[in-house]
Amino acid sequence: MARKPVAREAVLDAFESLLIEVGERAATLDAVAGRAGVSKGGLLYHFPNKEALISAVLHRLDELAREDLALMAAAPEGAAVYFIRSSLWSDTPMDRAFVAATRLAEVAHEEARRRFANIQQQWLDLLAADVGPDMAKAVRYMGDGLYFNAMWEGGPAGATVERRADVESLVAAVERLRG
Repeated sequence: MARKPVAREAVLDAFESLLIEVGERAATLDAVAGRAGVSKGGLLYHFPNKEALISAVLHRLDELAREDLALMAAAPEGAAVYFIRSSLWSDTPMDRAFVAATRLAEVAHEEARRRFANIQQQWLDLLAADVGPDMAKAVRYMGDGLYFNAMWEGGPAGATVERRADVESLVAAVERLRG
C-alpha cells in the first residue's frame, strides 16, 4: 500500500487543530496552509476546497472510530468498562478527530452530524450487548459526561487524579449492576 504524502497529512492535521482551537469559520484555507507550513497551492493540490478537507477529517474519524469499536468489542473487561475507561480526554488521534468533527457538527454540518449519529449507535449497540439496552444508554451518558467534563477542565490536563477516581467509581457501579 502506498504511503500517504507527508504534506497531505500535515494539512489534515493543521485543519483538525484549527477546528479544535478556533472553530470552523476561522479554519480558512489560508490559515490551514500557514499552520501546515505549505503554500496555498500545495494545500489545494491535496484538497481542492474546504469541503474536501472536511470529508478527509470525517473519513479519519470513521477510521479511528472503527479501530476503537474493534478494541471495545474485544475488550476482556467488557464494552461498558472499556467505554468508561476510555472516556477521559487524553489527546489521542481519536480524541482530536472526535473534537474536530464536533466543531463541524456545532455549525450544523449535516454529514458530521450523520457520522456522529452512526458512531454513537455503534457504541450503543456494543454497550447493549454487554449490559442491556437501558443500562447501555446510562453508560454512554456516563462516558460522554466524563469526556466533556475532562475536556472543559483543561483538555489533556483535565484527566486529573480526581477524574480517574470518578472513572473507577463508575466502573465499580457498572460491575455491581452486572451482578
